[in-house]
Amino acid sequence: MSEQKTGSTRRDFLLRTITLAPAMALGSAGLGSMAVSASAAAQDAAPAGPQQAREYQPTWFTPEEYAFLQAASARLIPADERGPGALEAGVPEYIDRQMNTPYATGSNWYMQGPFHPDADKALGYQLPLTPRDIYRLGLADADALAKQQHGKVFAALSAEQQDQFLQALEAGSVELPQVPAKTFFSFLLQNTREGFFSDPIHGGNQGLVGWQLINFPGARADFMDWVERGERYTLPPVSIRGERA
Repeated sequence: MSEQKTGSTRRDFLLRTITLAPAMALGSAGLGSMAVSASAAAQDAAPAGPQQAREYQPTWFTPEEYAFLQAASARLIPADERGPGALEAGVPEYIDRQMNTPYATGSNWYMQGPFHPDADKALGYQLPLTPRDIYRLGLADADALAKQQHGKVFAALSAEQQDQFLQALEAGSVELPQVPAKTFFSFLLQNTREGFFSDPIHGGNQGLVGWQLINFPGARADFMDWVERGERYTLPPVSIRGERA
C-alpha cells in the first residue's frame, strides 16, 4: 500500500516483487536469474484482456470474511491499464483454498513456546497463531475497527477509505485486539502476491494474467536458453495443466 502513497503504479509495485514469481509459480530454486530479463520485458508487455474471476463459493471463510478478502485484494493489486488485478485473477479463491492445506494449520512450523513477539526479527515468527488463526482473528478485528471508524464493514467502504484503512494496518498505526495489525496485513499482502503469481492449479492467476504481466513463461519444459538474453520471451506462458494464455 505504501507504493500508492508515492504515486507509483501497480506495474511498479509488481516489478519490485518480481523475484518472487519463479519460486511461487514452480517451487524451484534454480530460476532466480529469470527476474532480470523478465523485468525488462514486462515494461513492454501487452496488457491482458478484460476478464472476471470464475464463480466460486468459499469453503473455509464465511461470506463476510470472503467479502473482506475480495475487497482487500482488489485494492492491493487493482485492475488498471496493464490488465486484470487480483480480484479478477481469482486471488480470493486461492487464499480460501490455501486455508485447507497444511500451511494454514502450521503443520510444518515450529509452534512451541516460549514466544517473544517483541524480539528481534532474526528469531523469525514469534506468535502462537497459525495462518488460519491470523485470518479468523484479523478479519474479525479489522471489520470491527472499520465499523467503529466508519459505521460500515471494510467491504462496504469507498475505495479511498479502504486504501487508507489498509495503509494504517501496514504501518501498524492502528491496533487490533487479537492479532498485530502489521502481522495481519503482511499475511494478506503475501498471500495476495502468491495468488496472483502462482500456477492456476492453485486457484489464482486465472487466465495466466500474472504471468502475462511479467512475461513469465510458466511451466514450459525448457526455456533456459532465454534466461541470459535480456530480451522479450516470445512464447505465451503455459500452466502445469497445459493452459495457455
